[in-house]
Amino acid sequence: MTGALFRNAANDAARIFRLQRTSATNPFGKLDPLPIGGDFRRRLQSRPYFRAPQFYGKAKKETGFSGFCSSSSSSSTVSTAGFIGWYLGMVKSRPVFTKSVTSSLIYIAADLSSQTIPQDSVESYDLVRTARMAGYGLLILGPTLHYWFNLMSRLFPKRDLITTFKKMAMGQAVYGPAMNVVFFSSNAALQGENGSEIVARLKRDLLPTMLNGVMYWPLCDFVTFKFCPVHLQPLVSNSFSYLWTIYITYMASRAKPTAISS
Repeated sequence: MTGALFRNAANDAARIFRLQRTSATNPFGKLDPLPIGGDFRRRLQSRPYFRAPQFYGKAKKETGFSGFCSSSSSSSTVSTAGFIGWYLGMVKSRPVFTKSVTSSLIYIAADLSSQTIPQDSVESYDLVRTARMAGYGLLILGPTLHYWFNLMSRLFPKRDLITTFKKMAMGQAVYGPAMNVVFFSSNAALQGENGSEIVARLKRDLLPTMLNGVMYWPLCDFVTFKFCPVHLQPLVSNSFSYLWTIYITYMASRAKPTAISS
C-alpha cells in the first residue's frame, strides 16, 4: 500500500508539473502538438502571431516605443513654430506677397538708416521719402525679384561655377541697370519732377550707381546663386541689399540736377 501511495503521489506531481509547463508555454491551456514535421513549423509560425501583442505591450511600457511618432511630430512642430518656420511657410504658400513685404521692410529700415547718418535729430526725418521707398520695395522690387530668380533658375538650372557666372552676368547686364532706371525714374516722378528733369537725373546718377554696383553686387550674387535655393534667393538678395539701399536712397534723395546747375 505504501508503494501505491508513492506511485500515486509521483503521478500527481508529474501531472501538476506538466500542467504548469503547459500553462506557461501555451496561453490557451491546450497541449502543444509534438514538434514533428509541418506541425512544428506551423507552431513556430503561429507563436509570434499570438505573442506579438504581449511583446508590443511590454515594449511599449518599457521603451515607450508607441510615443516615438508623437514625440517626433511634436518636436518638429516646436522646431517650426518660431518666426523662421512661419516665414518659410509663408514663402512657400504666398511667395510674391511675402517677398514683397520683406523687400518693403528692408527698404524702410535702409532709408531710415540713410537718413540717420547725416541727421542730428529725429525731427528731420522725411517720412514721405520713407513711404516712397516702402512702396517701391512692395510694388516693384519684391515681385520683380521673385520672377527674376525663377527665370534664372529656368534658363540656367544648374548651380555649377560656370552657370553661376552666367547668372551673375545677366544680373549685372540686364536686371541691375533696368531696376536702377526704374528706381530713379519712379522716385523722381513721385517727387514731382518732369521728364527732362528725370532724364537729367539719370544722366548724372545712373552711371556712378552702376559702377558702384559692379563693385558690390558680384560677390553677393555669387553667394546667392551658388549656395541658396531658389525660393530663398530673394530673401538673401534683400539681405544683401540693405547696405546697397542705404547708398541708393541717398543717391535718389539728391537735389535736382537743374537746381545744381542753376
